[in-house]
Amino acid sequence: QTRRRPRGRERTQPRFHLDLWLSFTFQNWILDVGRPVVMLVLPADWLPLQHPGVADHLHFLYNVTAPLILLKMLERSPWMLPGLAVRLGIIAVSMGTTLHLVADSITRRLLLIGYQLHLPVRENPIMRNLKPSALVDVFELLFHYDDTVGHMMWYVPFFLVLVLFFNGCFSRREQEERMPPSAWMLLAPNAAYYWYLITEGQTFILFTFTFFAMTTTVMHQRRRGLFLNSDGLFMFYSFSAALILVAIWVACLWNDSILRTTVPGLIYIPRPCTVYTLHLHQMSHI
Repeated sequence: QTRRRPRGRERTQPRFHLDLWLSFTFQNWILDVGRPVVMLVLPADWLPLQHPGVADHLHFLYNVTAPLILLKMLERSPWMLPGLAVRLGIIAVSMGTTLHLVADSITRRLLLIGYQLHLPVRENPIMRNLKPSALVDVFELLFHYDDTVGHMMWYVPFFLVLVLFFNGCFSRREQEERMPPSAWMLLAPNAAYYWYLITEGQTFILFTFTFFAMTTTVMHQRRRGLFLNSDGLFMFYSFSAALILVAIWVACLWNDSILRTTVPGLIYIPRPCTVYTLHLHQMSHI
């Protein structure tokens, strides 16, 4: 059960946590989004495939910094979680990012020998020729740990911390309902990262529930005479802009028949890496 921090500590907090959001943005863009960029820029044989590459080392750093920044968010939030819940959440994030590191590193090497992201594991040409055929089950288990178990352990605590932080971003003073220039500068890269998180991480449902919880909180707090401060506006605008970017992304790829077969279900949100390997990468070799 959450409880509120003493009011004396709450008043000493700055209006906009520039250091926190700057660290959050740099970590996400350099250590998370930067991994596939590094993979595309650096030659495949720059380092031996049996050793961790530059992208893997960026992932190592992300696995360390992500829990620390989430802990810092909890420290800045006026709402406190029980110590056991905080420890379990940080452990889950560390385990989830580690599972993703292993699967992502193996997937990157599979791409070099012809693996196609837009095809299911068993329909990939290199898997059809794999001997013994039971090894395909091993790779399916690997991707299950990554796409299902790892993402849940990574993203559920991640968005929970964001919601807890957002719940403390309210004030009775209406003049605080504005963002400083530094917040506007970070808005675009932060929203773009959330777009990447939704599309590449396939977190649309979790992201939508988080945004719904934030919207409900805003409506509830307004009835009590409380308004979003600069941190709350920054988060709310970032989430809103990210959903607009996702809508534009889906609209641009709506009629892609090949991607339609690779994204089953009602929610059609193609992954950027899949789009690249399916279309852009093939065009660069023509």
